[in-house]
Amino acid sequence: MKHALAAAALLLAACASTPPLDLKHADVVDLTYAFDEHTLYWPNSPSAFELKRLAYGPTPGGYFYSSNAFCAPEHGGTHLDAPIHFAEHGRTLDAVPVQQLMAPAVVLDITSKTAADADYRLTADDVRDWERAHGRIDDGAIVLLRTGWGARYGNRKAYFGDDTPGATDHLHFPSYGADAARILVNERHVGAIGVDTASIDYGQSKDFIVHQIANGANVPGLENIANLDRLPPRGAAVIALPMKIAGGSGGPLRIVAILPR
Repeated sequence: MKHALAAAALLLAACASTPPLDLKHADVVDLTYAFDEHTLYWPNSPSAFELKRLAYGPTPGGYFYSSNAFCAPEHGGTHLDAPIHFAEHGRTLDAVPVQQLMAPAVVLDITSKTAADADYRLTADDVRDWERAHGRIDDGAIVLLRTGWGARYGNRKAYFGDDTPGATDHLHFPSYGADAARILVNERHVGAIGVDTASIDYGQSKDFIVHQIANGANVPGLENIANLDRLPPRGAAVIALPMKIAGGSGGPLRIVAILPR
């Protein structure tokens, strides 16, 4: 917890010149995909995002009024996996400390590796190579893995590697590997790990070991992250706040990055 608080303090110190935040001297990058009928959900999800119009137009009182109802699975689009998703005693979505979700960002770019291998997994050596170039990853940092798959979002077959309805055995997309996850979670004590693909485990995973490692340590996963190509390896701060669903195993996420100019 102290690492998360320290990270949050660094975030505020980096971004605030006049309380609360000096956004006039910063660029804000939205890392979130909109939720609509095109939002991508796991292939065997029994439902997707639905928006139902309840009211739209003038009222008898003479003023305009609009209201909708929505329904969606927890896991789809830009969302957060709460630790309980893969850890029986992990935190539920509402119990994840918000301080843990506001921290300096670390962006690991493996696009040169994934271009030749759709099943590529971030390795421990990749993490060490990044640290040799950019410095040690700080406790409490939010790690974001850029695979290049963000350019494919919206095209189900290109993004998942397969578009067979309901099937999950032919998925091909890159993500974290187990050894890299262990370094980030158990040695660097990061606050969260995220990726621009559909899962923090690669498409062909059968045991979802990265979920087990991260969620088992109360580290959330952030999936289907947009616009990672607009972030530097380090120097940005991230705010990643999900819908506060009591008892939830995950939920829609609004995530933004703040870049000082």
